[in-house]
Amino acid sequence: MFERLKDDRPNDDPVKLVVGLLSADRKLLEQALSALAEGFGTVTVKSQEIPFTFSDYYEKEMGSNLVRQWVGFHGLIESEQLADFKQTTGLLERRFHGPNGKRRVNLDPGMLSLHNLVLASTKGFAHRIYMHGGIYADLALIFQSGKFQPLPWTYPDYQTPICQEFLMRCRKELLADAALQRTGQDNPFIKAT
Repeated sequence: MFERLKDDRPNDDPVKLVVGLLSADRKLLEQALSALAEGFGTVTVKSQEIPFTFSDYYEKEMGSNLVRQWVGFHGLIESEQLADFKQTTGLLERRFHGPNGKRRVNLDPGMLSLHNLVLASTKGFAHRIYMHGGIYADLALIFQSGKFQPLPWTYPDYQTPICQEFLMRCRKELLADAALQRTGQDNPFIKAT
C-alpha cells in the first residue's frame, strides 16, 4: 500500500471564494447573505441583483420572479475545500426551507482563480470531476484574452455582463491578495465549517 504524502508547499494558485445566491424573496436573500458572512467572513465584492430569466428549472421548487446575485469574500481559500464549502452551503439552504420543506434559497459556492471559475455541484456530468462527499468540481469559465470566457456548458447567468463585471472585480482583489501572500504578509485563509 502506498502512503499518501502531504504536500507542505504553499499554494501557488491562490483562489477566492465566491457564492451565487438565488431566491424569489429579497429579504430571504439578505438573511442568507448575512448567514454566509457570519460563516465565511466579510463580503468584499457584491454584484447587482439580476432577474433570473434564463431557465424555469428552479420555479417549481422556489417560485417565480427569482433574483440572482453573486458575492465574493475577503481573503483566500484552499482549493481542496470547495466540496466542504458546498456541503456547508447545503446545510445553510436547509435552514431557510419553507414550511412545505422546499428550498427558498439556492447557494452556489465556487472558487475563482487567476485562470478560471470552478463551481461546486452535487450533480455529476461528463465535464465535472468528483471531489468527495458527493460533490463535483464544475469548470464554468476560463480566463483568456483578458476576460472570462464561457464553455459549451457554462450557465447563461454566468455569461451576463453583470456576472462578468463581478468576476473581474473579484479577480482584481485576488491579484492583490496573492501579492500579499507572496510577500509573506499576513493573509487569513478562510475555512469551511
